[in-house]
Amino acid sequence: MGMIDNLARRFGFERRNADLSWQALSPGFGMGAAMSARAAENISAVYACAAAISSALAYIPALVYRRDGQGNRVEQFDHPLVMLTRQGVNAQMTWPEFVEHFVADALLSGNGLAEIMRDRSGALIGLEFIPWSRVSVEYLSTGRLAYDVSDPFGRGRARRLLQSEVLHLRDRSDDGLIGRSRLSRASETVAGVAAANTFAKGFLDRGGYPSGILTFPGKLNAEDKDAFAREFAKKHAGAQNVGRVLVLDQGLTWTTAAISPEDAELLESRKFGVEEICRLFQVPPPLVQDYSHNTFTNSETAGRWFAQFTLAPWARKLEAEFARSVFSPASGFEMELDLSAFLRGDPATRWNAHKIAVETGVLDPDEVRHVEGWNPRAKPELTP
Repeated sequence: MGMIDNLARRFGFERRNADLSWQALSPGFGMGAAMSARAAENISAVYACAAAISSALAYIPALVYRRDGQGNRVEQFDHPLVMLTRQGVNAQMTWPEFVEHFVADALLSGNGLAEIMRDRSGALIGLEFIPWSRVSVEYLSTGRLAYDVSDPFGRGRARRLLQSEVLHLRDRSDDGLIGRSRLSRASETVAGVAAANTFAKGFLDRGGYPSGILTFPGKLNAEDKDAFAREFAKKHAGAQNVGRVLVLDQGLTWTTAAISPEDAELLESRKFGVEEICRLFQVPPPLVQDYSHNTFTNSETAGRWFAQFTLAPWARKLEAEFARSVFSPASGFEMELDLSAFLRGDPATRWNAHKIAVETGVLDPDEVRHVEGWNPRAKPELTP
């Protein structure tokens, strides 16, 4: 029996089909306790945080190096992975699109998966992103993982990929094998933000006014009460009916219920919900357009904070996974995501640092030009 079956029995599930995913067995998912990862994207802060991280990593240059016999790193411009970053990982997807999908899936579901495509000689020729919702995982007797990937069009049975044939990007795991999403770890927080949004939408749909009390001088049966309430709501409830004149006769009176302090605070809690989601993904609020606590000082450093404490850990995970899955241990190759553009600071600070580096002999002018993305200065031709 595979690991999926064991976990299913532990949580009281039955494995009813071969496509049961780990996401369905994660606490907070598939158990009626929280929304799915895709549904959580309806919360704008969740979508914005996932997009900020995944899109930033997608446009960062990916460089390939090889260590020589002295341990020095030499950049490789003709490695197959470099070709994929320039020409696309497959016929349908560019490198930025691949990284964005790959990282976003890991952020939202806890796991990102991609198939490594090689030719008959074993050379890398492409990468194919696989949505985690299509994956079932089995723990083999060899101690390795096997990934069963379902056909999205239902044209055939699931195909099996072995651990050596995939890139598997994990968020923090509970068992060291399968990642667990932050949405499931903080399911009550996410559900609370969603509930506040639902309350605010319903409040605004009713025109921004609470319900009131209609008083009828006589006695009405239950059917008449329901019919009268429906007709009244159709004419006077909703944002489209705000300001409409209310005309009553036959002794009817209308009493408006005041907005309670709790209702007003719940609407304000939507702002706090953005901060909660940003805290969950470790994204500075200004990067998702929340400027409520901005100052000139903290907005200036938000980008560097984002690079150091949010992007750098995910970049290191990507680099380590490529080292494990794409490059052979004896090859000496490694991939690096260049975060220097995020860490350069403002132009005055950056160029002052370059000046100090040149004056102290740490860098020469051509190396500074390389850091800035420029070609070396052309050498003057010597006249005979």
